[in-house]
Amino acid sequence: MTDQKNRETPYCFGKLDQVFPMTDSGFRESPESCRVCLYKTECLRTAMQTPDGAIVKQEALDRAYASGMVGFWTRWSRKKALQRKMKSRSTRRQS
Repeated sequence: MTDQKNRETPYCFGKLDQVFPMTDSGFRESPESCRVCLYKTECLRTAMQTPDGAIVKQEALDRAYASGMVGFWTRWSRKKALQRKMKSRSTRRQS
């Protein structure tokens, strides 16, 4: 396991559009090349911590609302929380 940590990560590491792209069906899915990668879990976690990751979470929330799995107020509250989180991350990076 220490050998994995000492190796250099692939060029696509943490790049959401490459490791979790939108498919033709309108859902996101990891490509086959990512499924066999040693860094897949860490890579996806890193990608989901980016501002684009918050967008993915908003997409999932919108789908849940459209299917009736969450109500209006729950959706509104969670979207506001995601927006605040995105804003706080962007201000931390600027300072």
